[in-house]
Amino acid sequence: MASLTAEQQGEIEAARTAEGRTRRPVAPGLEAMLFEAIPVLDHGFVRVVDYMGDDAAIVQAARVSYGRGTRAANEDRGLIRYLMRHRHSTPFEMCEIKYHVKLPIFVARQWIRHRTANVNEYSARYSILDREFYIPEPEHLAAQSSSNRQGRGEVLEGAEAARVLELLRGDAAQTYDHYAEMLNEDADGTPLDASRQGLARELARMNLTLNTYTQWYWKADLQNLLHFLALRADSHAQHEIRAYAEAMLRTVEAWVPMAYEAFRDYRMGAVTLSAQMLGVVRRMVAGEAVPQEGSGLSKREWRELMGMLGRNV
Repeated sequence: MASLTAEQQGEIEAARTAEGRTRRPVAPGLEAMLFEAIPVLDHGFVRVVDYMGDDAAIVQAARVSYGRGTRAANEDRGLIRYLMRHRHSTPFEMCEIKYHVKLPIFVARQWIRHRTANVNEYSARYSILDREFYIPEPEHLAAQSSSNRQGRGEVLEGAEAARVLELLRGDAAQTYDHYAEMLNEDADGTPLDASRQGLARELARMNLTLNTYTQWYWKADLQNLLHFLALRADSHAQHEIRAYAEAMLRTVEAWVPMAYEAFRDYRMGAVTLSAQMLGVVRRMVAGEAVPQEGSGLSKREWRELMGMLGRNV
């Protein structure tokens, strides 16, 4: 279990000891996970701190009615699958979820490109960041891919891998030590050297490495969350952000199991074909031997299509 601050632990205890029962719909699977930190990477975590709606809220919005329980469960499931299959997105916007996430800064900068959520990040202008850094496991240290400008290739081994880990640890520790020296204060704001003023926090932070951990609260509706997960839980996504997406998928499955099942079948486990690709598939189904040269597809598109069909090229 990832460590929580006293304030975060207080949130958990307050929620567990609060008197009275809510009258709003709850998702039993997610209630069991509420406030519990799911460890990610070496020091990170994801935890759900609040949510609104459930599978029934999606169905209710689609039918624009208030009759909970008036339809059989299999009809609700069928409707949700229809909505997902035909990309009728607005009913999924009726559900919202809020996460507390601890993550390396470089992952946060990649994540924040999804501009469809409400975000409030830990501010290093007001507070001092923890002395925690992300150091990859050796199996995730890889060279630059020769075929993908934003991907990884062969895993580094031996002395080269050991040297990279040494540099990552050493640089992160050194820059943090210099950060602390420039601040001239401990985590509680107490001066370390009474003869020095110390540099402003908003300036000292610029010396930190991107593998330093930050934290934020991130709130999104289900539709935008699923869009985020479709991209970031994909096998082509960077390993580090994919680790967070996979942890969040667990919470979605517990929260809206029918919607999760439809998302898994029609998004995560599906592929999109261009009009040209579909034409090639139709020709193949009709028994025609279609070569790449006569397909109308570029070499890259052809490789992608063959990969979708499970054929070696």
